[in-house]
Amino acid sequence: MKGNDALDLTLKQIGERLAELRKQAGYSSYETFAYDYELPRMQYWRMEKGKVNLTLKSLVRILSIHNITVGEFFMSFTIKH
Repeated sequence: MKGNDALDLTLKQIGERLAELRKQAGYSSYETFAYDYELPRMQYWRMEKGKVNLTLKSLVRILSIHNITVGEFFMSFTIKH
C-alpha cells in the first residue's frame, strides 16, 4: 500500500472510531457533540470523516472527553498492509 493510501485509510479508521465513541456517549449528531464540548464543528466533522490530518493535541483533547487514553483508543485498530 502506498504511503498516502495508508495515511488516508488510517485517518478514516480514526474518524470512524471517533464517531463510534460519540454515539456511545449518546450523541447522534456530531454538531451537538462539538457544540457541547466547544470544538469547532466543521473541524470535528472533518476528523470523523477522515478528511483532515488531525494533530495529536486534537486527538488527545477529544479522547479526554471520552475518558480514554491514546493507547486504549488505538488498541481496537488492526494494522493493514
